[in-house]
Amino acid sequence: MYSEVINLKTPEQLDQMAASGQVHAGAMQVAVETARPGATTKEVDTAVEKFIRENGGIPTFKGFRGFPGSICISNNDMVVHGIPGPEVLEAGDTLCIDIGVTLGGWVSDGAVTIPVGGESNAVADSLMETTKQSLFDAVDQCRVGNHLGDVGHAVEKRVEGAGFSVIRELIGHGVGRQMHEEPQVPNYGVPGSGPELQAGMVIAIEPMVNAGKPEIFVGDDNWSVYSADGSLTAHFEFTVAITEDGPRILTPWHDLIDVWR
Repeated sequence: MYSEVINLKTPEQLDQMAASGQVHAGAMQVAVETARPGATTKEVDTAVEKFIRENGGIPTFKGFRGFPGSICISNNDMVVHGIPGPEVLEAGDTLCIDIGVTLGGWVSDGAVTIPVGGESNAVADSLMETTKQSLFDAVDQCRVGNHLGDVGHAVEKRVEGAGFSVIRELIGHGVGRQMHEEPQVPNYGVPGSGPELQAGMVIAIEPMVNAGKPEIFVGDDNWSVYSADGSLTAHFEFTVAITEDGPRILTPWHDLIDVWR
């Protein structure tokens, strides 16, 4: 899946990746607006693909290792890699939407988790808020001279401090011309450990969190990943560049959408 080399991007290349990320953010806005009670997960997928293509992009996920959808859409106890289909969304569902966009040969990757219809319970609210905040904690560590262990530790500290579980088998990754590049980006770690962060590195940070225990399993479709104990899950993701001026979020969905409603 990964090469052995961390590919550093020039400032000009980061601007190109940011252009991909702007399409990504717009696609996420479309997804959230479409994911209403009564909609099917396929309807969300279709709306997102239409937006991406109308804006000159390609849905990165479609056809990747045979994946049939343009997005991954995963509900309640499904963590990631849900295949869009006839499933009807219901008010109160905890729904993860994960989107990849390729524009001009550059990939952007990001995810949000929302309460369908704006309805949720206290556990779901806390889980989503904690997971989202852990992502921002991790982004704040994306500074030249820090280490990947600092990034993962920031997620782990926030999540476990709230009583939830980091899923250790699922990790983030480098991003560039390919969706999966080096380095691998765990959501846990020891401060000061791992590769040193350098200007031009681009990583997808994606906390994946269970409300219950951390164990997971893969469903019969060989794609969908579920919490083993049936507990609710949440997943948030940014593509982030490390620059001399600090972290640069390349998929700024947070500027366009209220992920809670």
